[in-house]
Amino acid sequence: MAISATAADARVQDVQVSEDALIVILRDGRKVSAPLSWFPRLKAASSNQRKIWELSAAGHGIHWPHIDEDLSVEGLLQGNAAPNA
Repeated sequence: MAISATAADARVQDVQVSEDALIVILRDGRKVSAPLSWFPRLKAASSNQRKIWELSAAGHGIHWPHIDEDLSVEGLLQGNAAPNA
């Protein structure tokens, strides 16, 4: 029996922020979502501020420059809310 293994690639491919959730799509196809209430700065930001993000930590992190928010993929995968959330 042949087993096909796909290499995990936990780097960020895309980020979507709705009124209720943060959704991070990883390069290996996984989607990680969390309630927006876990991230007070993102929740308080305007929709335009939420749309402007950039990769950090070689793709293992996300930075929103207009609200000075940084999140790591590792933290999202572990289910960690932002400090003081």
